[in-house]
Amino acid sequence: MDAATTRFDFSGRTVVVTGGSRGIGRAICEAFATSNARVQTCGRRALEAPFSDDRIRFECIDVRDPDATGAWLERCAAESGGIDVLVNNAGGAPSVPSADASANLTRKILELNLTAPLILSAQVHRHMMGRPAGGVIVNISSLSALRPTPGSVAYGAAKSGLLNATKSLAVEWGPAIRVNCIVAGLVVTELTEGHYGNDAQKRRIAGAIPAGRFATTADIAHACLFLAAADSSYVSGAALEVTGGGEWPPTIPRPREGAASED
Repeated sequence: MDAATTRFDFSGRTVVVTGGSRGIGRAICEAFATSNARVQTCGRRALEAPFSDDRIRFECIDVRDPDATGAWLERCAAESGGIDVLVNNAGGAPSVPSADASANLTRKILELNLTAPLILSAQVHRHMMGRPAGGVIVNISSLSALRPTPGSVAYGAAKSGLLNATKSLAVEWGPAIRVNCIVAGLVVTELTEGHYGNDAQKRRIAGAIPAGRFATTADIAHACLFLAAADSSYVSGAALEVTGGGEWPPTIPRPREGAASED
């Protein structure tokens, strides 16, 4: 158990996480469970590796099916009388040249990364209203929402739309429900093997990040804990950038390491 998870206590609270079977979603589930929350999560496929913490419950659910997600949230709420936190984490997209992307692929990417979080948020609304500490929704967006995303245009557009939806829902549903999002930077997971290239390419990419490294799944999970905690009760409609500082601007030369600065 690390300092970030022991800092927050979610005892007696129910947390729902979409796409929690692996990668970032799994880390989010484990972080909340370690912080004493009851965690309900889902994935489109069966678990490849079971969770070691019995506070995490998993169901096979396709988040693009609103009937399935609505019924699932009903079951989650029935077990504890309501839902305190929803993390809209499920998402992703293949890299495909825009001229070659089929209409069906574009529709599926938008459904997974934008439509599903919007519908889940609307469905969870009534399960959060009246909760003692109010409800919290955390949307997982991406650095792709803030910059051009050639080869993944629909994904970038969807994640950008999620930023706007976050701010709009925060205004519409406050103060009962806080809505925030995380702008995730370049994250290394078991799903990104080979995505960033060979070791030399990875070093070059990491060198362009002010933090000097890729994000870990724990970095994103800890940000979720912060946004969902009572300590953040005045944070709503925010986009928390967990990007390691962004990227060095390509039009500005890098200073040579060890070079003397001018006063």
